[in-house]
Amino acid sequence: MTEELTHHLEDGVLWVTFNRPGSRNALTFAMYEGLAHLCKSLPTDGSVRAIVLSGTGGKAFAAGTDMSQFRDFRTAQDALDYEARIAQALDDLERCPVPTIAAINGACTGGGAAIAAACDLRITSASLKFGFPIARTLGNCLASDNLARLSDLMGAGRVREIIFTARLILAEEAQAIGLVSEVLPDEASLMARARELALLVGTMAPLTLRATKEAMRRRRAAIAVEDDDLIAMCYTSDDFHIGIDAFLSKSRPEWTGK
Repeated sequence: MTEELTHHLEDGVLWVTFNRPGSRNALTFAMYEGLAHLCKSLPTDGSVRAIVLSGTGGKAFAAGTDMSQFRDFRTAQDALDYEARIAQALDDLERCPVPTIAAINGACTGGGAAIAAACDLRITSASLKFGFPIARTLGNCLASDNLARLSDLMGAGRVREIIFTARLILAEEAQAIGLVSEVLPDEASLMARARELALLVGTMAPLTLRATKEAMRRRRAAIAVEDDDLIAMCYTSDDFHIGIDAFLSKSRPEWTGK
């Protein structure tokens, strides 16, 4: 673990925190890998009964992958290696043997939204802004497994709509469509409820929960599709580099379709 991803165990609940408040908890590769390591190495002796994920700073759960890490992308293999790395981290999160709860306060976008979608339960404060505004910002794409998770949560039509329009889902809508199960007034009440919920699920039969998680993961994995060509098309495009430069310079990208 690094200072950018912290964790502590309390009453059988592992509290994992994205800790880069100055960048709205934008995710580095080390943070993805640290989260994956925690999930893969979690003991199954009953000492940990649930995991709660949250972000520091009061403004964001996690605002996607740190864009500076994309500047050196040049080849299709760079993109495929990146997506494989993130896919493995999310798969490790889904395979975690105990319930995972995303306690979302503020922005939850890009990679942060993908992590939240891979958790078993999601609760939020009223300040939620959830989505993948990549059609407006970067010109890259979501891997098919991320699209499948999101479609399971909110339906394929709504997934298309939020990506095509680059809009963000707010708390009231998120609860109405089943993306989150509860909306709390503020961060303090959110974290208090996260503790209650984690302690509650921690009293349930562990094997029942583990079998349910794994069966649902296998169902989705059984219909996995090949998408390397789509990832390569977007990440090696002129538009992707235009998007990166525009994002980092806080300007508006001028898309070329190339």
